[in-house]
Order: sequence, then C-alpha cells, then structure tokens
Amino acid sequence: MVSVLIRPRAIHAISFDLDDTLYDNRPIMRHAEQQLWAFLAQQYPKTLQWQAHDWQQLKQQLLFESPLLAHDTTAARLVTLEQGLLMLGYDRQVAAVGAREGLEYFRYHRADFTVAPEVLAILQQLAARYPLVGITNGNVDAKQIGLGEVFEFVLHPGNGTRMKPYADMFYQAATRLALPSRLLLHVGDSYTADVQGARLAGCQAAWLNPAVGRDPQVAGSGLLPHLHLTALSDLLQLA
Repeated sequence: MVSVLIRPRAIHAISFDLDDTLYDNRPIMRHAEQQLWAFLAQQYPKTLQWQAHDWQQLKQQLLFESPLLAHDTTAARLVTLEQGLLMLGYDRQVAAVGAREGLEYFRYHRADFTVAPEVLAILQQLAARYPLVGITNGNVDAKQIGLGEVFEFVLHPGNGTRMKPYADMFYQAATRLALPSRLLLHVGDSYTADVQGARLAGCQAAWLNPAVGRDPQVAGSGLLPHLHLTALSDLLQLA
C-alpha cells in the first residue's frame, strides 16, 4: 500500500537504493565475510590468530583516524586488510598483495547472487515509463546481480563523493539525467540515508518500510518522505 504524506510533484526519473531496498543484504554480507575469512585463513594462515571482531575493531580505529574512509567502503576494506596483515607479521609487499586478493575475493562473493525475478519485473515495468538509476552507499556490482539492463547508471561513494545522506550522489544523478533535483524520486529503506538525503538534496523521497526481510521501522526525526511504500510494487501505482 502506498501512502501519500506530501503531495508529490511531477516525476521524470526514479533513483533506487540497492541494499535492503531491492534485496535482503544481510545474508549476502554474512556469506561474503565468511568466504573472505576462509580465503585469508588458507592463503595467509597468520590471520587465524584473529577473529572477525578483531578486524572490525581495526576498521573502526582506521575510520576514526581517517574519517574520509567512511565514505568509501571499498577503500576502507582494502586499507583494513592491508593494515591487519602488516600487524599479523606479513611484510609490506605481501600485505599489499594479500589485501588486493582478499578484496577481490570478497567483492566477487558480495555480488554472487541475482536480484529476484519479481523485483526485476517491477523495475522493467517502471523503466518503460521513467529513466531508472541506482544510488547506493555500498559497493555491489550492479551488473553482476542483474541490474545492468534496467538502470542507466549506478552511483557509489568514494573518490571524494560522500555517502548518503550527503547530497553528493543525488546532485550527480540529477546532473547526469539533465533534470532539476525536484523531478527525481528516490526510493530507499533508510529513513536517514535515503529519505533525509533525498529531501535535503531537493529530491522527492519514497520510503520503503519495511525494508526487504525486515520488520516495519518507526520514522526518525527529520523531513517526511513524500510517499510511504510497504512494498516495491506500490510504485506501479504512480500516475
């Protein structure tokens, strides 16, 4: 069911968050992490000295020391792997190679799935009426998971582009679509990253609540979304 909270303006394009909006990202990430630790244990056995929480603690320390890393999930994982291998006793060359190998292994398993056919069918119907794009804080390969045929492009943070709710990717999307921000509708599950990010960038916002595989959430403080969706298929009701 779609609820109108703020009367929407004309919509000329739609952007989508990916993780937890188009699929449940939790089991995917758990599997990718498990595959990464198994790979490291086999190829770099000194990593058996550490548990997952040791890597997470190191990552948080590195993010505290270099806050910009928080806006680039790929760079943050690469730096964490390299620093961890150094701390475990590998030399700099081995650590650099191991970090790159580990990152690529993780990224492969991070995208080792395909978006559900029913979700792709909804997107295909919408793509016949609107240009569709992706705006994600993650680093999944959209083409590998089956979105290459429905999205004109997908934006990721990094290289100076900040994560949602910062406006960077919303502005980039509107510029590439040659549209004013107010004509772009952004769809996402996060009240903070997606709804607040879109609204602060001057876009329209549709909040998917509940997220895929989740229970309904209570709205946080801030600007309201224009639309509240309980299922992605609600978008098919747009005029």
